[in-house]
Amino acid sequence: MEIRSIAADELANKIEHTALKPDETTTGIIRLCQEAREYGFLSVCINPVNVARAVLELEGTGILVCSVIAFPFGAEPGRVKAYQAAAAVEDGARSLDMVMNIGALKSGEVLTVEQDIGVVVRAGAGTPVKVILETGYLTEEEIALACAAAEQAGAAFVKTSTGFGPGGATVEHVRLMRRLVGDRLGVKAAGGIRSAQAAVQMLEAGANLLGCSAGPAILRELRGR
Repeated sequence: MEIRSIAADELANKIEHTALKPDETTTGIIRLCQEAREYGFLSVCINPVNVARAVLELEGTGILVCSVIAFPFGAEPGRVKAYQAAAAVEDGARSLDMVMNIGALKSGEVLTVEQDIGVVVRAGAGTPVKVILETGYLTEEEIALACAAAEQAGAAFVKTSTGFGPGGATVEHVRLMRRLVGDRLGVKAAGGIRSAQAAVQMLEAGANLLGCSAGPAILRELRGR
């Protein structure tokens, strides 16, 4: 499939450069920030424990720090998610990617899911919240319910996946999510995006942002074309 024309810097500004493995080292976070500066990524997306370090490394660059919340299972009580969110913002996070209560959604407890998202939105005090649906676990009907709950709770984005679940982003799910939220919410595709072709396909399907750890390789591939 031919990749549509897109400038490398345009694509870079849609990438949240990601390092979320549990064994990520301080050296790895410093390297992630260096790569974000080198390639001009929009932000870095990291675990809460690394937020303060990344903020220090990126000071004065304009590159944002995004923290995940309740990652990767979303199984913490809402009050714990709220505390994590408030602490991450205090440390300098400028966006929050929270994993929703997947079990509650699968149980049909949509109000519980909405309330769970809402406490994080309030704790973030205006910081944009992206809700990770973990679409690999969900039916299309459940994706629709999750998108509605995220919108009702005041989230800014819905996001496909953690990258640790039973499948990453798919074009079909991104297209579905975009259709469900219209232009009212953003859509972030994440999980398994490792090539320029995959990145562009996600954007064409309706994603505003891409979460990936392969951003440098993707941009090198794009520039090589």
